[in-house]
Amino acid sequence: MAPKPTKVTNRIRALRAGAGNMTQADLARRLGVTRQTVIAIEQGRYSPSLELAFQIARIFQQPLDEVFRYDET
Repeated sequence: MAPKPTKVTNRIRALRAGAGNMTQADLARRLGVTRQTVIAIEQGRYSPSLELAFQIARIFQQPLDEVFRYDET
């Protein structure tokens, strides 16, 4: 059985583009995770831990709720 998609959405792709076209590999390196993890988070197939979510928000100098959104519907 395939994992259920998360209700958490994010703006990571747009934020990477706004940060001088930062690559997924660049972001992964800064976070200490694999590029595949960054891809899965961007695509909404994986929700990051709270710690990782804060690290991502800090890299882009954004509040957490400007990077991630939770769809309650």
